[in-house]
Amino acid sequence: MIDRFLNFKTLLGLIAFTFILGSILFSNYLAKKIAVGEKIKIEQYVEAVNDLNNINNTDTKLASKIILDNSKDIPLIQTNEKDSIIFSNYDSAEIATDKFFLIKKLADFKIINLPIVWKNPLNQAEKNFTYYGESDLLIEIRYFPIVQLIVATLFIIIIFIAISTKSKSTQNQVWVGLAKEAAHQLGTPISSLQGWMEMLKGNPATEKISLEMNKDVERLKLVSDRFGKIGSTPKLEETNLNMQVENMVSYIKKRSPEKIVFSINDYGNTHINAFINPHLFDWVIENLLKNALDAMDGKGEIKIGLKNEATQILIDVKDDGKGISKKNIANVFKPGFTTKQRGWGLGLSLSKRIIDIYHKGTLYVKHSEVGAGTTFRIVLRK
Repeated sequence: MIDRFLNFKTLLGLIAFTFILGSILFSNYLAKKIAVGEKIKIEQYVEAVNDLNNINNTDTKLASKIILDNSKDIPLIQTNEKDSIIFSNYDSAEIATDKFFLIKKLADFKIINLPIVWKNPLNQAEKNFTYYGESDLLIEIRYFPIVQLIVATLFIIIIFIAISTKSKSTQNQVWVGLAKEAAHQLGTPISSLQGWMEMLKGNPATEKISLEMNKDVERLKLVSDRFGKIGSTPKLEETNLNMQVENMVSYIKKRSPEKIVFSINDYGNTHINAFINPHLFDWVIENLLKNALDAMDGKGEIKIGLKNEATQILIDVKDDGKGISKKNIANVFKPGFTTKQRGWGLGLSLSKRIIDIYHKGTLYVKHSEVGAGTTFRIVLRK
């Protein structure tokens, strides 16, 4: 499904790119065509001015007048050989607001187009120059691709957000369904084990065994309860984090190799309270500790730090194991990602969901170095 989603995004991106490129090329073609037409209109304008000054024929003068009227949409400025402005077709109100208006426009026109050269009808030895800019239509055509680019970008962003939201919603449904089904499937064997344990308790020879088995059955019940809570809003309660972390470390320590050393540093804060769901929070700490154990070759040290700051609580789980490569750090919380030969790669992904979504906190890789170990950090807001 993820591959299909990526392929669809790639296809959508290619379509958008082709659309925008085609639009730019076509707009550029139209702009060049209009620019040629406007140059012809200015040349006709210059001829019409000369005709009005030199010809006495009424019909010719009328035609020239029509040409002049039809050229008003193209801004122009006329100068003599000394570059003095002798005429412009700008509105006098625009010129009155800024005494340098025509000078600035003339400088712009010199950059945009080459001037049309013509002889002064009153002095044939003197040359005059007609500089011209671009009509509103030509400017709109030139900027049209930019508008299209903005619209297309917004459209693509909206589509991506909609698809991503739908994809996340589908993933959430899969997560919830998988978790609840796991809880349901665990329920039957747990009930059966509890029945067998009652039988073992009645036999003095197996009483000690039954007590140890009871601990593991209770653990299975806790795991089932955790899975059953996925998808529902967990109840948060004020809890002593020091005690919660110590209990989980104690549980994992009994099931770890003897050469693994555990240490907890609370920086003098022996009673740090936070609103958490104890069962789900234990699951996160358990996953982080097990992840640390898997990264170590049966020996080393796992350090847990608890810091009580003004606006947040920081919990660091640090190991001196194999570490995570830079290319994999961005993937460690993705469902299904694992570098181990066993496991589904769901532990860290579930842990992040529990902290980020249910506790409104943050779980991330604070630091990792290949061969030197990894530090995961939990941030809980106060």
